[in-house]
Amino acid sequence: MNCIIIDDEATARAIISQLCTNIPSLNILEEFPNAIEAIKYLNQNNVDLIFLDIHMPDFTGFDFIQTLKNPPKIILTTSDANFAIEAFEYDCIVDYLVKPITLPRFEKAIQKAKATTSETVKNTEPADAVETASGNDLYINIDRRLIKLDIPSIYLIEAKGDYINVKTEEKNYTVHSTLKKIEEKLPDSLFLKVHRSYIINIKKIIDIEDNSVLIKKDVIPVSRSNRPELMKRLNLL
Repeated sequence: MNCIIIDDEATARAIISQLCTNIPSLNILEEFPNAIEAIKYLNQNNVDLIFLDIHMPDFTGFDFIQTLKNPPKIILTTSDANFAIEAFEYDCIVDYLVKPITLPRFEKAIQKAKATTSETVKNTEPADAVETASGNDLYINIDRRLIKLDIPSIYLIEAKGDYINVKTEEKNYTVHSTLKKIEEKLPDSLFLKVHRSYIINIKKIIDIEDNSVLIKKDVIPVSRSNRPELMKRLNLL
């Protein structure tokens, strides 16, 4: 599981990082002293799990969670036990660790994170491949059945490791494929790769600000190299 640590205390970050070394399946990607830096990182990168402190200057852990559109699994790490009830109002929070954190308690939290991740995968549409598009239709192979998608209804495609997440007006599909493969099957008139991890339907853009676009409720980063092509495609006044 790819993880990040967010805590304003350097000692606390070091302790969590050390605890993670006892669990081979955990891979710490980055550590952040505040939530703002972490938000910038998450706009460009995907993670599976966040270790998050509640009390931080200017921006609390709960403030941070509310900024995330699709938060990953989160384990709260805090010296304050008074927010446990509030914490579990958030579906993304899988455990609440009170400092000082012992290794057995830490391991138990990781087991919870793994269990909820497995359940999420189990409840996601299992798909194996992207098939040939025909007209306005794109077929994906799910459990040996070809499911037809209406191409104009697709508004976002996101790369997630060896899979892609295809978001449509009606449903989302997780497909074992690559952005490159599906990009070849989509019409250039509708779709544009704006980032190494995202293809968007340009007809579904709601707003553009700086180096990001808003589609539905998703804020999608636009890389500097792809921005000129995006602007060229738009019908500007």
